[in-house]
Amino acid sequence: MADQPVPVAQLTYEQARDELIRVVGELEQGAETLERSLQLWERGEQLARRCEEWLIDARARLDAARSAQSQSTTAG
Repeated sequence: MADQPVPVAQLTYEQARDELIRVVGELEQGAETLERSLQLWERGEQLARRCEEWLIDARARLDAARSAQSQSTTAG
């Protein structure tokens, strides 16, 4: 991970997912200090929330598109 990580709110789903995978891998291997482990854990939690936000938004967009398609089909 870089010294100045990109703010989580600016990450795409793919970027957040990929970084989360790296964070989990580093945690599984054991960080060199407790402080580093805590930093990784906190970043991982932020990344997981960001991925969840993206997925919730994607679901809402799909539901809206389906609803609009259904309405146009029944109206026509």
